[in-house]
Amino acid sequence: MDDYVKYRLDTAKERLVAASSLIDAGCYKDSINRSYYAIFSATRALLANERIDFSKHSGVIGYFRRNYIKTGLLDVKYSDYIGKAFQYRTDCDYEDFFIVDRADAELQYQHALEFYEAIENYLNMETE
Repeated sequence: MDDYVKYRLDTAKERLVAASSLIDAGCYKDSINRSYYAIFSATRALLANERIDFSKHSGVIGYFRRNYIKTGLLDVKYSDYIGKAFQYRTDCDYEDFFIVDRADAELQYQHALEFYEAIENYLNMETE
């Protein structure tokens, strides 16, 4: 695994740590934001492995779905995870009176952790 891919995975891991800490602090919207960005950074690590990047989140997500989900390289549930995480993050950041609770934040964190582990495993298999 090259340094750029590792950097993005490390960034995703750091965001997972932040998401967990924010849950403990009762900052559920901010935790959901960090969980989404953990998923996004892990996805960008996949793209960095191919020397590909996009300037918009939709480009990253679309490429991920076309090249990793539709091809069967990764389980289809990860398409759902990234889509829901993006929507939750958007709602938390921009919608007035959007209410989330600890259970919402914990679920998003668990999905982000599972997503991260799947990407890390995939990338480790690629370098073996």
